[in-house]
Amino acid sequence: MPIKTFRGLVAAGAQDTIVLHTNDGSVGYRIVKFQLFGQEPGIAAMEHIVKIYKIAQTTVTGTVDFSDQTLLASAYIEDNIGEHYISGIDVIFDNEIFNQDIYVTAFDAKGAEPINYYIELEQMKLDLNENTVATLKDIRNTTG
Repeated sequence: MPIKTFRGLVAAGAQDTIVLHTNDGSVGYRIVKFQLFGQEPGIAAMEHIVKIYKIAQTTVTGTVDFSDQTLLASAYIEDNIGEHYISGIDVIFDNEIFNQDIYVTAFDAKGAEPINYYIELEQMKLDLNENTVATLKDIRNTTG
């Protein structure tokens, strides 16, 4: 299965869109890697909560709710100024297959530092049944 990679720098309080949709929805994706890296490691204090959603978010928050069916992944990274502090990171992602655009949000609890993200997606061809299931999940998430 081919792997597609995406990387970017998202501002604190902002949202990036990763365009994945196709006209017929026959291509599916699954997250296989999700990593974060500060823009100024060891220089700027930051405490980011970065999340990947199946639908666009109207507000960006630091709240993580694993019962939210539109949440695909969440990562937390902390870094402090100086070499006396060790940075830490926690990443959790779902094994769900999706076939529409995804949205990366960033919230910095310590300030307004941007954060780098790196995402690897496993790309797969969906048969008609898989396509229908993935598309119906996306429709339900955008209308419900």
